[in-house]
Amino acid sequence: MDPLTEPQVVLTHESDLDGLVSGLLLQRLARHLFGKEVPLEAYHYQGWKARQLSERTAWVSDFTFEARLDRKGWLVVDHHATETRPSAARLIHDPSKSASRLCHDLVREHGLGSPELDRIVRNLHSLIGGRIEALLDHPLLEVMRVRRRVEDPIGFAWAREHVEALSPEVGLVRPVVGNTNVIVHQLLERGATTHPVLATLFKKGNGAFIVSFRSRNGEALKVAARFDGGGHPNASGTTLPRSVNDHESAVQYLRQHLAPATTPTPLNGLGDLMLQWEQTRR
Repeated sequence: MDPLTEPQVVLTHESDLDGLVSGLLLQRLARHLFGKEVPLEAYHYQGWKARQLSERTAWVSDFTFEARLDRKGWLVVDHHATETRPSAARLIHDPSKSASRLCHDLVREHGLGSPELDRIVRNLHSLIGGRIEALLDHPLLEVMRVRRRVEDPIGFAWAREHVEALSPEVGLVRPVVGNTNVIVHQLLERGATTHPVLATLFKKGNGAFIVSFRSRNGEALKVAARFDGGGHPNASGTTLPRSVNDHESAVQYLRQHLAPATTPTPLNGLGDLMLQWEQTRR
């Protein structure tokens, strides 16, 4: 197999643990092979679609392989389904593995494996300062486990009674306590809501609102696509426009775009025309 080309940048998926870990592993591999710190950039799906790919060489993780990534000197490591086949880029692809697992396999091929790294890739939880091995046996994990045992049931009970309808298909969950992802998963698994898709809202430090969609039968991706978002069939998301600057306007924006299209009722003869004329006179 041809040697890897030195990347100008490592590109990965933002706000996704799999994307973060895989990106860090590729950055570590680049440092090992080329003796320099290659910048790591992370993007949500909308930002990723809009990003100009001006680099001559790059390594990409946790983004679906598409035609614009098929470039000489580019490496793409991913697990999403794709119909695009590489002719110039080097693609490492396996839908049965996570992106971080594929990147872990790659760094092991270059002598960077360790028992600690093996454990952390198998059990993705969180990261500390970019050095993911530091998580192992960290007392913070026990604190997190205790908090979840106490807070998650409380958060679930509250959320179950307060799912807010955005449309018949999509419900909004705003947990007041507990792990949001766990609570949403439990709501779907236990059939605690009639909505096949559940949405959650997050405000980033730069003021942008992120919407996460979750489902059980593949509906989440279809909903995210209506907002130019993407992701997995049951775990997708999107970034709302900059004009959405608070939670209530975000909810209103989602409702408007999820509302079914309506068409005016056609007039039925002279009687309807007369009725409409009379109504305009009142």
